Formats: sequence, C-alpha cells, structure tokens
Amino acid sequence: MRFTVRSRFEPSTSLAKRLKRSAVLAALLVSAVGCASRPGLWSSGRWVDLTHSFSAATVYWPTATPFRLEPVFVGTTKKGFHYEAYQFRAAEHGGTHLDAPNHFSANGLAVDRIPLDRLIGPAVVIDVSSKAAENPDYRVSLDDLAVWEEGHGPIPEQAIVLLRTGYDRFWPDPVKYLGTAERGEAAVAKLHFPGLDPEAARWLAQQRRIKAVGLDTASIDYGQSSHFETHRILSQKRIPIFENVARLGELPATGAVVVALPMKIEGGSGAPLRIIAWAPEKNR
Repeated sequence: MRFTVRSRFEPSTSLAKRLKRSAVLAALLVSAVGCASRPGLWSSGRWVDLTHSFSAATVYWPTATPFRLEPVFVGTTKKGFHYEAYQFRAAEHGGTHLDAPNHFSANGLAVDRIPLDRLIGPAVVIDVSSKAAENPDYRVSLDDLAVWEEGHGPIPEQAIVLLRTGYDRFWPDPVKYLGTAERGEAAVAKLHFPGLDPEAARWLAQQRRIKAVGLDTASIDYGQSSHFETHRILSQKRIPIFENVARLGELPATGAVVVALPMKIEGGSGAPLRIIAWAPEKNR
C-alpha cells in the first residue's frame, strides 16, 4: 500500500529551534543512560545521605511550628487491601532544609525559582569541628578558608561549600544542638551553635562565586546572631543555603558531588531538603 503526502508541515522558526533543542537534550539523555549502564562507573564510591529524617523529634527554631505526621487512614480497607496515608504540617525552616534567597532579600528567588544548577555540583568540605568543639559560638572565618586553600588549592568557582562543625552528632537533642530546649521568642536569645562569619560569607560570594553553602547546624548565622548578616549577604547574592545537614564527616575535603533538591513550594522562603552526595573512594 502506498501513501502520498499531499501537504508538508513546516514548523515556525521558534518551534524548529525548540524541536532542535529537544532532539539535542534527548541525545544527551540517551548518552547519559548509556554511560550510567557501563559496569564500574559508580563502583568506586558510594552515595551518602546528608539528610536527617523528619519526625516529632526533628529540631526546629524555637518560634517555628514543629513537624507533625498525622494518620489519615492506616489499616485494611472494607475491600480487603492494606492502605496507608498521612498528612503532615511543619514550618518551612526546620530539619534538614533549604533557605531560599527571598528568606532575607526582597528581590531574592523563591524556592521554586532557584535554578537546578545551583543545587547540584562539586562540593568542598571545610572541617572546623575541633574549634567548634571548644566554642559553641564559633564562626568559620577567613583564616579557616585560607588554611583550607593552603592544603587543597583555591575553592573552585561554582562549588558547593559545606562547613563541618561536627554538631550533627548532637542531633536531635535540642539542648546540645541549639543550646536550649525552650520554646518561644524568649528562647532565641539562649541559642548557642556555630555558624559562618559574615566576612567569610562575603569573600566566598565575591571572590569564589560559589553556587551554594551548607552546614550541620540550625543556621548559617551563629546562634547568638541578632542581625543575621551572613544570611543577608548570601541571599543578596542569590546563594541558596542548606541547614541542619547530616554526616559531613563521611565526605572527603574534595571530590564529592552534591545533589540538594528541596520540596518545590511556590513562593516559599524555604523548604524541607533531601540532600545527598556521591563520595568517590579514591578521595576518601
């Protein structure tokens, strides 16, 4: 059977460009799948989950609504099959989570507008755990960054910088992790935990042009901060912040790759975050 094509579809220039881009993307995906299927590509390292589980014990800011998981139905239905469903409620900022730039910048991007390439990339881990163990109000300084670069070379542009204070070992004990178990506005003045010094934050943003920054405490500003300068500096530069990150001690100083994907809350200033990292064995 023969068919005769009596008309020809000619896409518009813009549509043709979109089709071409789609074809290129499809080719890249096919190539990526082919590469991922090769034996040994992922055999020289392991995935590390850098996320604390959410539960009634999850640490939240003293003024924030804590996490609650409430059952809708759990059990056997009238038709004889098992079914479970829950609903949850919580503040944006608690547990392992992301601070979007609009959290401290009027013109900053909301959670759902942050480009994916700001949330995925090579990581550097700066370990100040020995200093933080001696001083709960420790702030990662320019000197700490200089010492790290002396040993590992310059922090590359577009890196994701992770600050290890060692405080994840206290999770989820609020007294050890936050400095107090009290709730409410009055408890904020009693917070004590390490953070990033504003001058170091400014240097990372301006001189190293980092993608994102994260750490294993409740805030990028140290507990006694009242002006939240580090938040403001990073937010103005549209740099996402990851807080309450776990297990940074399992990552090498260089060589890991981070994937940090938040709940996509339209207009949100923050969101629960699932953050993972690929740690190659050769750099461990």
